[in-house]
Amino acid sequence: MLLDNRGLEPPQPMMRTLEALESLKPGETLSIINDRRPMFLYEQLEERGLKYETTPNEDGSFLIEITK
Repeated sequence: MLLDNRGLEPPQPMMRTLEALESLKPGETLSIINDRRPMFLYEQLEERGLKYETTPNEDGSFLIEITK
């Protein structure tokens, strides 16, 4: 599943991401694209015990892959 959060003002990207994570089954991955590195989201992911990997894109956005 890919969620494009570009162009949204905070906290919309984090809220959309956390809502989408609720429907993931264990082992599934959610990919999101954000305009900026989601520092506050990382804290939420760590509290939930989720794994994530961040990759910078050429356009300055970030791809974050979150595995439940």
